[in-house]
Amino acid sequence: MVQGVESLNRWSGLDVYLPNGRKLGVVHDAVIDIQSLKCTHLFVKDTPDDLVEGGIHLAVPWRWIRAINDVVVLRWFPPVRIPRDP
Repeated sequence: MVQGVESLNRWSGLDVYLPNGRKLGVVHDAVIDIQSLKCTHLFVKDTPDDLVEGGIHLAVPWRWIRAINDVVVLRWFPPVRIPRDP
């Protein structure tokens, strides 16, 4: 088994929180760069419509993540609503 796969499996279902403590959604999956075998994004589902238009799933870049343990805490999130069709 690839090292770190256990962590990736554990992340699925974790709640994701903005820096201000507001819930963004739930981790659905991780996006992995197959060449470097590094996580590049977390795919978040169940997002609120006032943060993400239409509540669509969102790929959160790894650089936005502050910490992952029992929950995922972001270090940054756009101050405006993310449009459905950018």
